Amino acid sequence: MPTNLTLKNIPDEVYDRLRWSAETHRRSINNEAIVCLEAILTPASIPVSERILRARGLRADLPGKFKAKDIDGLKRDGRP
Repeated sequence: MPTNLTLKNIPDEVYDRLRWSAETHRRSINNEAIVCLEAILTPASIPVSERILRARGLRADLPGKFKAKDIDGLKRDGRP
């Protein structure tokens, strides 16, 4: 059975970020708070294949095209 929780004295900045996130994900503030708590408190075991698919999706959305060798070069450039 679900439990009710009341939060008090939430800093305005935290509430504003929660509200923005809820609007972005088309959720109520309550549902967004639950999703955020679950993400932090519930360990997620995402298969490697799923992580790769997510990474490829993110890379596909970037402006311009990056190749693996370009990314490796940029990582090396950032190292002392």
